Amino acid sequence: MLFFRSEARVEQWCRDRGYPQRPIVRMDQLWVLAHTWYSTRLQPDSRRPQPTEMREIFARCGLTGPFWDPEADSFS
Repeated sequence: MLFFRSEARVEQWCRDRGYPQRPIVRMDQLWVLAHTWYSTRLQPDSRRPQPTEMREIFARCGLTGPFWDPEADSFS
């Protein structure tokens, strides 16, 4: 994971290195994602979210599209 100050810096970094740009996650989205994903990790019955639950978590964070589909075959 790389942190940048702006979307313009992300675009420049990808362009300079010849990398395709992937979806950008803002810090507020990352916080909600991490808090939701790991909130039950210390409980004895904790388990990894299932694909349907993953989609719901991502959607709640505003992360949508094929990149965020846990069952997608590509990131296009």
